[in-house]
Amino acid sequence: MAESPHTLGRPRSEDARLAVLHAADDLLVSEGYAAMTMKGIAERAGVGRQTLYRWWSSKAEILLEASAFDSAQELAVTNDSDPRKEISSFLRALAKFLTTSDAGLAYRALLGEAQHDTKVAELLSQNDILGNAARPVIDSVRINGHLTTSVSDELHIAELVGPLTYRVLTGKKAPSSAEIELMTERFLAE
Repeated sequence: MAESPHTLGRPRSEDARLAVLHAADDLLVSEGYAAMTMKGIAERAGVGRQTLYRWWSSKAEILLEASAFDSAQELAVTNDSDPRKEISSFLRALAKFLTTSDAGLAYRALLGEAQHDTKVAELLSQNDILGNAARPVIDSVRINGHLTTSVSDELHIAELVGPLTYRVLTGKKAPSSAEIELMTERFLAE
């Protein structure tokens, strides 16, 4: 998990940090992004607002850290010598993350907010949750000789996560198993 840029002062209490991350997730689910406040997060977590502002400067930073923390576990897949299995496992995890996970809800809320808040857009561009999760999968598949090295990691990441993310963000239902397999085949067909 990425450390917050606000690390001056007393060291973080891990219990307080986790309480804040969970409180932010809970408030997002119950109230929505627009209604969330730093005050509400602090109250829900049982910490002082000074604690929040010492470690994070905005609710977007808290949600991003919460989402990144959870996504590292939810989007991790086992390396497999069969690239189809590895890619389809990742796409299934990504579909679940984006459609049913509180961390995925937080990520989608941040993506929406980034469309009109340049600070949130900058925050997301510096902390690419989906790219960070996809990169090890792409590296594994490339090592096994199934992706060209002439295409940049950024383009591979966009081609892997883009279609499914677009589908979810435009309100479509999660892809079926057959559609996941089709996405896998298309990705590996480069």
